[in-house]
Amino acid sequence: MGSASKQPTKPQQPAKGKGNVKGSTADRRARIAELRAEEQRRDRRNKILAITLGTVLVAGMVGGGAWIALDAKAKKDKETAAAKAPIDGVQTFDKLSRNHVTTTVTYPQTPPVGGDHNPQWLNCMGTVYDKPVENEKAVHALEHGAVWVTYNAKASAEDISTLSSKVKNTPYSFISPYPEEEGVITLTAWGTQLKVDSAADPRVGTFFTKYVNGPQTQEPGASCSAAVM
Repeated sequence: MGSASKQPTKPQQPAKGKGNVKGSTADRRARIAELRAEEQRRDRRNKILAITLGTVLVAGMVGGGAWIALDAKAKKDKETAAAKAPIDGVQTFDKLSRNHVTTTVTYPQTPPVGGDHNPQWLNCMGTVYDKPVENEKAVHALEHGAVWVTYNAKASAEDISTLSSKVKNTPYSFISPYPEEEGVITLTAWGTQLKVDSAADPRVGTFFTKYVNGPQTQEPGASCSAAVM
């Protein structure tokens, strides 16, 4: 008998597509892991950036607040020093009477710096008068701590405008023309007076700083408004 011929055995092939599926799954998992790692790194960078920025902002706010506080203190110290320092050219008068009268008073100074006065006071909350005012009512405003600015015909329109703006921005002050005064411009507080030739004189600002509601005030806290002319 002849022996049957043997057919060569073919190597078993993997099921079609199974190897590719496994490889694709592994690739996807690796890619997902990579993306998650990148996302975590990005989150950490953002947190670090946010913390750094927040620290800078807080430091800036603290520094800015400190600067504002120091600036305010410096201004306050400057005002305090100005209030204590003497002003060149200022004249002072003492032993001034303070009686309320309804008659006309003859004052030794022009404009007057104090003395008997009308029971009513001028409105002196940064008030600009374009005509002369009553001495007796003006003196009462001085008693309340106001600074009175006066000027004669020699004062320039620019000076009058500058002084009026200063007064408008300063409660417890008022300004009016005073044709009879000798000085071009006169600054008056109770018992205190300074004559200058120009609104640009630096003593003007110093006078305001020192004498608006200053130590010469006879009735601290008294009203400077709601008065009748």
